[in-house]
Amino acid sequence: MKILKLILAPIWKLWLALWFAIIFLILFPLFYWALRTKKFALVYVLKRLWGKAGAYISFLFPVVRYQTKKYKLPQPCVIVANHTSYLDILFSPFYIDHTAVYMGKYELLKIPLFKYFFVYLDIPVNRKSVTAAHKAFTDCGKKLDEGLSVVIFPEGTIGDSGKLRPFKNGAFKLAIEKQVPIVPVVNLNNWWFLQNGGFFKSNGRPGIPDIFVGDVIETKGLTLENINELKEKVFNFTQQHLKNYHDK
Repeated sequence: MKILKLILAPIWKLWLALWFAIIFLILFPLFYWALRTKKFALVYVLKRLWGKAGAYISFLFPVVRYQTKKYKLPQPCVIVANHTSYLDILFSPFYIDHTAVYMGKYELLKIPLFKYFFVYLDIPVNRKSVTAAHKAFTDCGKKLDEGLSVVIFPEGTIGDSGKLRPFKNGAFKLAIEKQVPIVPVVNLNNWWFLQNGGFFKSNGRPGIPDIFVGDVIETKGLTLENINELKEKVFNFTQQHLKNYHDK
């Protein structure tokens, strides 16, 4: 069984990468035009089409569940999600129903064509530089002022085998400063299907990823003194739902 997994996982990963690349290249002229002309709503419609087509062709069928009932996300808001896999980003348009901006690592600017998302819309962050990180969050604040929501992974990096890392303050400070709500999202098992940590050694397979969207957390009336309290609330929410899911 282990040998079969070692053979099939890389084949499936190549299939996934190939189709995401093909669909992206087909859509790129539209992406580029929409980015250059600042038609950001269209950019997000195209991202949703790209994500869904790539997922379904790769036999990935994400299921999105809500804490109480399905709702329209407030706009603008800060969407805070745990980071377990690159699929966390690809699947986010399945539950984000309006234009959202992503904070991503600075290295993504080096990827040909893909870098244009970060040139015109999304926000690169170099976490090794305090000055650069501060500027990235300032830019996020400007996007919120423009009515665009922001997606932030507060762990700052992909966790190991789905394990939750400590949250950084940035997302919570931003939400409080701008007095916008937080939408907590728990990626329950994306890493089972595409795992970070080596092309031949890590997980890679089709299936049904499970994503849990929590109720909106309001920040109106909160001050910077409430950052740790807010951060702990979202962290505990995420940790508890991961535990409930994996203890089944």
